[in-house]
Amino acid sequence: MSDIMSYLFETNAVKICPDEKPFWYTSGKIGPYFINAQFLYGSEEEANNFLNYIDYQLANSNPIDIPKNLFLEVKKQYDTNSIYNDVINQMKAYIENNIDISEVDYISGGERRDWYFSNILAYLLNKPHITICKDLSVIVSNYDFSDNKIVSKLEGKKVLHIADLLNQASSYIRAWIPAIKNLGAEIVWSLVAVDRMQGGAKVLEDVGVKSLSLVNIDPSLFTKALKMNIINNTQLEMLNKFYENPDETMREFLITHPDFIKNALNSDEKSAKRAKLCLENNIYNL
Repeated sequence: MSDIMSYLFETNAVKICPDEKPFWYTSGKIGPYFINAQFLYGSEEEANNFLNYIDYQLANSNPIDIPKNLFLEVKKQYDTNSIYNDVINQMKAYIENNIDISEVDYISGGERRDWYFSNILAYLLNKPHITICKDLSVIVSNYDFSDNKIVSKLEGKKVLHIADLLNQASSYIRAWIPAIKNLGAEIVWSLVAVDRMQGGAKVLEDVGVKSLSLVNIDPSLFTKALKMNIINNTQLEMLNKFYENPDETMREFLITHPDFIKNALNSDEKSAKRAKLCLENNIYNL
């Protein structure tokens, strides 16, 4: 068993920007790191291959067959990849140490990246699984995915939702919680592989969901990166400032680096689009 934080760097699940070069996010904001928690599947390449497989299944398979097909893939990865095996075993132990598993009726996971974790954990915990799609349709499977069916009611059942990453819990509020409520059931617990510590846990707690995470993106992770010689002290300082006040930290950066947005506008298409979004919405009140 290894340190999950080490796996985050080993698999490139956490990428920290070089000095003076924060990343552009889809929202039009900037920040000093990217999180791709699904890379804990074993590696970036293997995670991307599985995501492509999910997309293929969604496009080409009968919906009722998709949960079993995905489970067979993650089970194969669990049996052969030591990093993924260790991560999943640690998630299983974390659940058993923090939740009375006898109270959990179902485990759920939402389209798409939750499925890296929820399917295999349902199997290991011997719990039926609810596959939630973006259109809020659901497929219920028994623990080993040998029986799959579309259901409309699971009255009074308690659900543990398992996800890859928690940001601000928008997917929970928009999709996962309503989908389970539509069944007459309730998400009582949430476990994520990585919590970005951006307020999502409080959002969940406010709607009655107990929020748990295997790893938190906080100063202890940044200190670990420094000790591993992944970052330098300048990067550490920016990371810690960003953790304390992300918007103000990035606003100060843009003020002291006036060419940063201009360079992005003249850069690749993706960066230019995000820089335009930043300016149009005046995100940093420049």
